[in-house]
Amino acid sequence: MLLTAPRGASFTATLPDEEATRRFATDLAGALEPGDLITLSGDLGAGKTTFARALIRHLAGDDTTEVPSPTFTLVQNYELPRFVLVHADLYRVNSATELAELGFDDAPDGAVVLMEWPDRAAGTLPADRLDIALTLAPNAGPNVRQVRYTGYGAFAARSERIALLRGFIDEAGFGEAQRRRMQGDASTRIFERLTLGNRSAVLMNAPRRPDGPPVRDGKPYSAIAHLAEDIVPYLALAAALRRTDLSAPEILHADLDRGLVLMEDLGVEPIVSGDPPAPVEIRYAAAVDLLASLHGRNLPNRLPITSALDYRLPRYDIGAFLIEAELLLDWYLVHAGAPIGEAARTAFVTLWRNALEPAMEAPATWVLRDYHSPNLLWLPQREGIARIGLLDFQDALIGPAAYDVASLLQDARVDVSESLEMNLLGHYVRARLSEDRGFDTGGFTLLYATLAAQRATKILGIFARLQRRDGKPQYLRHMPRLWGYLERSLAHPALAELKAWYAANVPSPDGL
Repeated sequence: MLLTAPRGASFTATLPDEEATRRFATDLAGALEPGDLITLSGDLGAGKTTFARALIRHLAGDDTTEVPSPTFTLVQNYELPRFVLVHADLYRVNSATELAELGFDDAPDGAVVLMEWPDRAAGTLPADRLDIALTLAPNAGPNVRQVRYTGYGAFAARSERIALLRGFIDEAGFGEAQRRRMQGDASTRIFERLTLGNRSAVLMNAPRRPDGPPVRDGKPYSAIAHLAEDIVPYLALAAALRRTDLSAPEILHADLDRGLVLMEDLGVEPIVSGDPPAPVEIRYAAAVDLLASLHGRNLPNRLPITSALDYRLPRYDIGAFLIEAELLLDWYLVHAGAPIGEAARTAFVTLWRNALEPAMEAPATWVLRDYHSPNLLWLPQREGIARIGLLDFQDALIGPAAYDVASLLQDARVDVSESLEMNLLGHYVRARLSEDRGFDTGGFTLLYATLAAQRATKILGIFARLQRRDGKPQYLRHMPRLWGYLERSLAHPALAELKAWYAANVPSPDGL
């Protein structure tokens, strides 16, 4: 039930037993992000400790985790897989001035705070928070609780998603399922694995992405780069890939308006192994075979979703290629402390525009665009190219085949040796030649080097942006690898002028 609340949104639910309380804690856990504040209100015996214990144990992934009440210690810290959680009980705090003595200022960056008796901190709570109020319901039974949760400030929309997700999961027949948040990608989407008996499925929570500020010709970056703004492209591509007998997830249930998808669980086995992860050659070869097979087909650019709705794949046009490359100028060079002037920027854009002309004239195919190890699974129970599970393709375009080959063989997160890269590139070319003796090997090789360099350029900018704008410094560790790939690609003789521009203007990430 949706209610109104000052500057926020409020919902109510009935918790008939402890299992329902655990399920509600699971619903909340999937929505939490580092730095969140959850305030927990209710009289003595209302179930605050039961709820806190269920939440912490779920986040810990261990139902045996000791979760004592912090009534006497006041503050208890938990090192959880996704963040540190600070569980605070302010029952014995008499005034807001005592809060400074509890050590909140010393909490690790990004810690989530779960605060009981928040009325003791009245007047000091931040505007962005989630408040959970538990009350007894004696007329309904001794174990029944009523819960009202209210999202304030930036948490208002997220609290609404909690309710929407619960309704969607119930509607899909997975209401009793165990939920576990999966490791996320660099996007704003959230994934959870739902397990119900011997069935499992993956939940994708992907609300429509709002447009950013205009950056060129009155358009935001996402529109120029043709990034998906809702789940329609994902649903269209998933169905289209399955029609070509490839292993994209089957869509089990979807809500187009709210950006919710329940899909087939393809498992967890990657195409890499070890720590740090390294390519498994037979799996990478199967991934190359998939691309060669796909690129040899006559593929449509208009994809049906329902009898009344279809989706047209955008073209990977010069504007998209260039604005991606310019991320290097706008983010990486600023990160490196080496911004450039307008003359150097103009030269950069001109060089890339000229270099990309062959890509604009190349035969067009589906470019899945994120075809690399984090988005590919190994399905050994299947055969041939169906052994590669495809996870991420919502930003797919119509464009040059070489882009996805470069995306795989110069994997931004995995070291692919130059010898393995060349072996697999040769494997792709031989596969194409076996089906088309007129396949232009020399032209494809130039396109491969050009698009590999463009992609490394773009991702250097993206990883710098993730650190500077989004507070995700973990991606910086991949920059030296990307720099190595960039140097490999710029070694192609046709890219000599670009190579000279980079040498004059772009510092290596080593030592930054």
